[in-house]
Amino acid sequence: MKKHIYAVFALFMLLTAAGCQDDFFDINDNPNAPTEESITPQLLLPLTLHVTAARMATEYDFVGHWMGYWSRSGSYGTSLPLENYNITSSYQATQWNNASTSDQINLTGWYNNLADIDLMERKAAASGQTFYQGMAKVLKSIGFMYLVDQYNNVPYSEAFNLSEHILPGYDKGEDIYDSLLVELDQAATLFASADVLANPGIEDADIMFHGDAKMWRKLANTQRLKLLIHQSEVISPAEVQAVITRINADGSGFLMSGETASVQPGYNQSAGQQNPYWNAFKQTPQGGVADDFNRANNYILNKLRSNGDIRYQYYFSQANTPVGGNLYYGYNFGEILPNNDPYQAVNSSNVAGPGLAKSPSQPQWLFTSVESLFLQAEAIQRGWIPGNPKEAFQNAVRESFTWLGVTNATATVNTYLAQDNPLVNYDAATDKVRFIVMQKYLSLVGINNFEAWVDYRRLGVPTDLPLSLNPGRAGRGVPKRLAYPQSEYSYNAANVEAQGEINPQTSAVFWDK
Repeated sequence: MKKHIYAVFALFMLLTAAGCQDDFFDINDNPNAPTEESITPQLLLPLTLHVTAARMATEYDFVGHWMGYWSRSGSYGTSLPLENYNITSSYQATQWNNASTSDQINLTGWYNNLADIDLMERKAAASGQTFYQGMAKVLKSIGFMYLVDQYNNVPYSEAFNLSEHILPGYDKGEDIYDSLLVELDQAATLFASADVLANPGIEDADIMFHGDAKMWRKLANTQRLKLLIHQSEVISPAEVQAVITRINADGSGFLMSGETASVQPGYNQSAGQQNPYWNAFKQTPQGGVADDFNRANNYILNKLRSNGDIRYQYYFSQANTPVGGNLYYGYNFGEILPNNDPYQAVNSSNVAGPGLAKSPSQPQWLFTSVESLFLQAEAIQRGWIPGNPKEAFQNAVRESFTWLGVTNATATVNTYLAQDNPLVNYDAATDKVRFIVMQKYLSLVGINNFEAWVDYRRLGVPTDLPLSLNPGRAGRGVPKRLAYPQSEYSYNAANVEAQGEINPQTSAVFWDK
């Protein structure tokens, strides 16, 4: 695995001239670009924040399909292996490393981004810029969490020490999770004691919280809770209590209502500078359609509509050219449509509804208040943290409606919560943890497709998720993980082969019991 050093001088353009026509995150190799020695944490932070948020928001469309959120539009034929679950080492290889590019945005795989984060952390530690160092630890915990949640065992302790480990060994997924919790403990300590003035340019370089230590501490605490929740079926009560005790000692709490962690480098309607979600799924800078492939899945569309849940009108857009009055039209995942089917992309609902894609200049969410409140509701229900679980559940649902910008959100959500149906009636639920997680599933459509996949694997929610209708599925179910990319078998063969035979249908991530 190669370590990539990126030229980041263009980030100055981000902070001073967001209207420039060139991509202000241009990181193409340049022989005249700055060397590693001249790169500072101040230069690396905006890039790594942007890439982290953009990856989380736009790179998991395939999971949106698997999880009943999205489906292929009528303008396209069968998409394999997306629809038959026959996952190979070439599928989604850019989740690992290498560039994932489009005409408007240049993203890198998790290892590429983590290499920059690791460099930022080392630079910050060497120069005493402890606030940058803490932020790097938080971002590292997010990136490696995603890698473990997709692959289980991955290179971690040897990942970026190329002078000693040109072919890095693999760490166990559970050991990485343990280490990430330690890293977050250290980050919390750094934020609590950091001298902000000793971190040059922090207010501008921090395109998420502008150097607000308390908000970074809240994010670190919420990320700690998320790592615990992912392990809910395998972690001991003593381990949970030890982490919760450290969170309580920090005293900052979690991300609460209205406290979504979002990045804003100066997104605008220009090539290479649009909000990532808008750019990927809504509209090109020239006003054209950005995505004709992803459309509403009938499962989630019908689930919301049949239960008086208006949020489908905010997750999805009305069809540009409705047929027969069908303003919101979706498809069944994996279904092979007849050639004479009248519904094409223009006749169906895209996945960039008005609650998700508000404008090309909107901030890009990285960790939403909605998800945070649902994590807290589950933790309260499990007895991990104090609180009223019913109240916490209802507050999380309310935050979903507010976050999406639902018209008359308070009255609308109160009407929704007053219904006597199994999706909202807390008192009638027998398995209240899964009840809360099902509503979390309904609240993260397009916002965090990946987290829905995590919850499905750890708890089997939703219980009635339909499998692909593709005739080539051959009995396969929703994959438990991705296959290691071919690049590892080509360049790090001994270490990847030591992980044994990997079958995405049966080889589970450590927390998936």
